[in-house]
Amino acid sequence: MSELIITSPANARLKSLVALRRRRVREEAGVTLIDGYDELSLALDAGIVPRTLYHCPELMLDPGAQQDVIRQVQALGSDTQQLGRAAFEKVAYREGPDGFLAVVDSVVRSCADLRVGPTPLALVCQGVEKPGNLGAMLRTADAAGVEAVLAVDPVTDWGNPNLVRASKGTVFSVPVASSGTAEALQWLSDNGIALVATTPDTDLDYTDVDYTGPVAIAVGAEKSGLTDEVLAAAAHRIRIPMEGRANSLNVATSAAVVIYEAVRQRRLAAVQSGDPR
Repeated sequence: MSELIITSPANARLKSLVALRRRRVREEAGVTLIDGYDELSLALDAGIVPRTLYHCPELMLDPGAQQDVIRQVQALGSDTQQLGRAAFEKVAYREGPDGFLAVVDSVVRSCADLRVGPTPLALVCQGVEKPGNLGAMLRTADAAGVEAVLAVDPVTDWGNPNLVRASKGTVFSVPVASSGTAEALQWLSDNGIALVATTPDTDLDYTDVDYTGPVAIAVGAEKSGLTDEVLAAAAHRIRIPMEGRANSLNVATSAAVVIYEAVRQRRLAAVQSGDPR
């Protein structure tokens, strides 16, 4: 049986969908939004089962091929709802939507829910404000094989649709958690993970630290950096040398620079030990 198409932007069901743009509403409902075909595809590959998928063929870039995703979601037992163009543009979070908007369960976890291997590489982001920066760091974490990303004293939430978009959906493929500083430091200690803190107030370059063991790289808000509590708990305080006039890099860039130094060292160590990785 074909779906009934919602064409009116004033439809009551759509009003509740628009309300999910607000963090409080998302958290109370325990859900978040995935706005976009690419982001939805990655989430599905990561095992996410949508509660509802809203779709609009008029806005799809390749309706014939992308119908497969709709059938995939239906096969999972999820509800699907077709919208007319005006109705979809009313509920879409982004400008220039591509015809896919899904409601999925929240990805929020606590530190206690995270499971890591014997020599994990983790990322700690303290007080980072912009969803775009957190999303960019998640893309790096996904690409580099980071096992966990902790948002410490978070200003934004992992379910922010702008974060989901900036992460290209990798918020669903990388284990993430939110916590206070004390909880995060206790989790690191309980798992034997050494903390490496980025700060301009040190003479130790980021390349002069051994990242081959269990380690977490900590970055802070661009304006204020990491707190004294995190800096005091760090096994190493590192800096990225700055030769230009600006006194700092974008926080997502800084995280990527240090993470890939850790990846480089780990690969080299694996080769030297005869590990086929």
